[in-house]
Amino acid sequence: MSTLFRNATLADGRVRDVLVEGETIARVADGGTVGRVDAADDVGCDGKHLLPGAIDAHVHFREPGFAHKEDWHTGSRSAAAGGVTTVVDQPNTDPPTVTGAAVDEKADLAAKSLVDFGINGGVTADWDPDSLFERPLFALGEVFLADSTGDMGIEADLFADAVARAAAEDTVVTVHAEDADLFDRAALDRAGDGTGRDADVDAWSAYRTAEAEAAAVERALEVGADSDAAIHIAHTSTPEGIDAASDAGATCEVTPHHLFLSREDAGDLGTFGRMNPPLRSEKRREAVFERVADGTVDIVATDHAPHTRAEKAASVRDAPSGVPGVETMLPLLLQEVREGTLELERVRDLVAANPAAIFDVPGKGRIAEGADADLVLVDLDSAREIRGDDLHSTCGWTPFERREAVFPELTLVRGYVAYDARGDGEAFGDAIGENVRG
Repeated sequence: MSTLFRNATLADGRVRDVLVEGETIARVADGGTVGRVDAADDVGCDGKHLLPGAIDAHVHFREPGFAHKEDWHTGSRSAAAGGVTTVVDQPNTDPPTVTGAAVDEKADLAAKSLVDFGINGGVTADWDPDSLFERPLFALGEVFLADSTGDMGIEADLFADAVARAAAEDTVVTVHAEDADLFDRAALDRAGDGTGRDADVDAWSAYRTAEAEAAAVERALEVGADSDAAIHIAHTSTPEGIDAASDAGATCEVTPHHLFLSREDAGDLGTFGRMNPPLRSEKRREAVFERVADGTVDIVATDHAPHTRAEKAASVRDAPSGVPGVETMLPLLLQEVREGTLELERVRDLVAANPAAIFDVPGKGRIAEGADADLVLVDLDSAREIRGDDLHSTCGWTPFERREAVFPELTLVRGYVAYDARGDGEAFGDAIGENVRG
């Protein structure tokens, strides 16, 4: 099994021939210097870019327990079609992934995946850390400091104990940082009775305040410092939270929905724009984007959290929180490259190099000899509108409907074709995904 990419432009502008043999990158040479090679697929890449596969460090593939929303097969198809070659699943499934046995069950289900994966362990009052840390965890978290989907919010003492245990196990702690004591409950009382796209989802933003995030980030960082733990703040939605993490030497992620959407979009989205943390003001969104562009933010990850249309078509009080995003993350970021608001090298770092470094996945996130052949071929001159009906997640909708984006032509996972849209239509590969922790 071999593939040769000829004259591919890398993220830093260099033109290279990239030879894949088996599951790894065998050679990276000056463009046009690799002679005749008996490759199964000889791909001419003139004018196109070859990128390392994206690592989405935050997805909810909903299995076990909620396969009607998503499962490992559909979620990984969506990932592959969006240029994501590794996903990291979060613990708020049913059962929650808080015991060794629950990790084993999820790993068995993940055998359906087209892309590589990691499995995070979670924390509840009933967690079993001894058996949990016997398993090959990607990270501990997301650890919820306030309830979200799955009602896994924990008390301060348990959080401190969990962080200390993770530090002893040399495991990164991913934190969902919101302080429920600072939620404005009166804001929900002002919400009307509309449902779905007619609901006043801006009330959700007023309810789960920006101050609640900032305070929880500060508290998480203090607890992490007490145990000398590696803290990673999930889905940071405010410049205050980002700056606090950066100043403390912690890492943080931003989601595409907090990067591209704000409370000004609430009227169009209704409850299809309800998520935790919620959409922020346009001023805060712009400040978050600036921090993504200038290097303050470490990674972009999706918090891919699909729900069915019927489930979302409820009141702002009753609709579940979360939006899909694994298939549109890289395409949206590549559109920003087309428009000149992000550098391609910065996008590479945000979705590939940095998550590989933060979570210690050395074979991923780079195009280099000996690295895993996780590769994505894109044509930056080819953009199209995002349509929910065209995406591959079970839920079949997106908060980014009709936005321009650049989708991959070809996605390889360890040298295997996971997604191919070079001909008429599109084709998917087999379920070959492996646990990156072994």
